[in-house]
Amino acid sequence: MKLSVDPASATAPYEQIRARIAELARSGELPTGTRLPTVRALAEELALSAGTVARAYRELEADGVVETHGRRGTLIAATGDTAHRMAAEAATEYAERVRRLGLSRGDALAAVDTALRVAFPEEEG
Repeated sequence: MKLSVDPASATAPYEQIRARIAELARSGELPTGTRLPTVRALAEELALSAGTVARAYRELEADGVVETHGRRGTLIAATGDTAHRMAAEAATEYAERVRRLGLSRGDALAAVDTALRVAFPEEEG
């Protein structure tokens, strides 16, 4: 995720961050379940105070754009129904597990593809 803040802008830095992340989430460039950088990491990357980034994240959470899940971090929230939200959470948990297991991205995707072929045999072809 590439973000930048224009220090010469009349718009406050936290609002620039909030608006850009919200735009990326709406456009799908940041899909549901995408983990955002930690407050400290993004603050360091943008050369801003952690409080500025934390405010942007709080505003995004209040708007329902992101969800904070403790140790799992801040994730782009699912918009829409519960099924999509649950699927995004399951996908995030799966991604974290395969990473811990040391699987490559290709192997993880192949496992998902196989599981989906078994679950949806009628869609083969």
